[in-house]
Formats: sequence, C-alpha cells, structure tokens
Amino acid sequence: MSADLDLCALAGATAAIYQRQAARFDAERSRSLRERGWLARLAALVPARGAILDVGCGAGEPIAAHLVQAGFAVTGVDVVDAMLALARARHPTGDWRHADMRSLDLPERFDGIIGWNSFFHLTPEEQRRTLPRLVAHLRPRGALMLTVGHVAGEVTGVVGGERVYHASLAPAEYEAVIAELGLEVVLFTREDPACDHHTVLLARARG
Repeated sequence: MSADLDLCALAGATAAIYQRQAARFDAERSRSLRERGWLARLAALVPARGAILDVGCGAGEPIAAHLVQAGFAVTGVDVVDAMLALARARHPTGDWRHADMRSLDLPERFDGIIGWNSFFHLTPEEQRRTLPRLVAHLRPRGALMLTVGHVAGEVTGVVGGERVYHASLAPAEYEAVIAELGLEVVLFTREDPACDHHTVLLARARG
C-alpha cells in the first residue's frame, strides 16, 4: 500500500468503484459457496422461512440466492445501482432495495442480518455508528453475521483492478460493542482456513 494513499478519499469512493466495476466484479465473483458453512450457522439461528436482510447484497449471488433457495424471505439492500440492476435482472421476483447501511431505516424487522464482505468497507467510526442501526433491525433472538478484520486497522483490496478501502475494529471492541447492544457472540472466528481466511462474527440478540 502506498504511503501517500489517501485512505479517507478511498473510503468515500467505494460505491463509485463498485458502480464502475459491477459487471466485472459479478463475473469474477466465485459461486463455489465457500461461505456455505457460515450460511448454515446463520440459518440454524433463524426460524424456518424467516426473514433475512442482506446488507451490501451486490448482484444477489451467491449469498442472497442461496438463502432464498434455502426457503428464507430475503431482502437485499445495496448502495450501488449497477449491482441492484444485475440482481433484479437475474431474480426479478426478489426484494432488492437501494439503501445505505450507514443510514438504514427500514420499516421491517428481521430474524437474521448478514453483511458478507460489505460491512468492512466502512471506516472504523462508520462501523461504530452502523452497528446499532443493524441491531435495531433485528427481531428478538435475531442473528447478526458480519465479515470483519482479525486486527484493528485500515487496508486496501482490489475490485476490477481498482483499489478499495477496508477497515476493522479490534476483535475485543467488536465483542464489547456487541455486548452493549444486547447481543451475545455465538462464534468469532479469525481467519477461518475453511473459508478463504475470512474473519467472521456471528452474534445473537438476547431478548
């Protein structure tokens, strides 16, 4: 990572980058469902045919599509119109909405919320502000699953040849915030070797 890279500017460019690279990102996105084990863990905490919110749903595959096929009522939200257009074209009966998780304010509440490879595009301060918004959209005993970082910090990744921003709080801070919001950690696995070394936080509301 270049020492003079403006991370603040890069963080603000995430949506525009995905807008430009939507078709390429979708074409290159693996459909192997390496996430299958974690999706099964989330599903085990959600009632049959329960409502799941996919924040940062992208083009709807493979995460949202897999959950729909498993019988769940899935609502997908994203800030990138080009991604939503792909999702709507591919799954026209799906519930795809333009929304920003940082200002999320939906009328519904959900049995489960997933932010797979989306939440970590927010800055640390945005993550701190967004976590209460996500939790507020959970029903009692609802489950929340997010991919985060294994250490606190800011790094970059690549989408369609363009650099994109990633950030994480420290695992201990995630656990503390989750507890303050009335959730209990079910699993917090750092760099899971069975899932391309993703770090995954799975929690459940106590109420």
